[in-house]
Amino acid sequence: MGGRGAYAKGVAKREEILAVALEVVAKNGCRKATTSEIAERVGLTQPGLMHHFGSREELYQEVLRARDVHDLDEYYAPNPRFEGFLSVIQHNTQVPGLVQLYAEFAAEASIVGHPAHDYFVERYAWVRGLLSSAIERAQEEGEMGPDLDVAEAADLIVATSDGFQVEWLHDPTIDMVGRLTRVWELLRRSSWPESGAGPT
Repeated sequence: MGGRGAYAKGVAKREEILAVALEVVAKNGCRKATTSEIAERVGLTQPGLMHHFGSREELYQEVLRARDVHDLDEYYAPNPRFEGFLSVIQHNTQVPGLVQLYAEFAAEASIVGHPAHDYFVERYAWVRGLLSSAIERAQEEGEMGPDLDVAEAADLIVATSDGFQVEWLHDPTIDMVGRLTRVWELLRRSSWPESGAGPT
């Protein structure tokens, strides 16, 4: 009984840490967000914080995972179409610190052997799957035509989205939603046979 209670307390504290870390990183960015500030806000020492997350890489990986769960439930799941994906991108403009964390951590994790390498490989596959489903739904609803390789289109949107996010970090005046909408429109136009059977 005591063991289960201790486990439940540990899970609750871990969730509290993630909630605070999300807030701190979103506000301050991953460079200015410190484990000491996060630990202080949840009533722990830094060693106590690391008891729940063994390393900086594990903490940041779980922060990004928690962000994905939140964004999926809040912005994409209510409208599992390209518009839902754009809602996530629009929300990203309100949390530049998390965008910075994602961009920098994804680059670091590209090195094989990095603790978060497998996480990002899995995450890219997951996002491509969401977008593939959105594209297939658009085809079923007649928005997209049949002349479109769904997997290639999903890859293009993911790569374009990531690139725009890096550009946006340098120049926040960039309209990521508007530019991704234009990419979608170009894909839509190319998805119909040359006979022009699709909607205009």
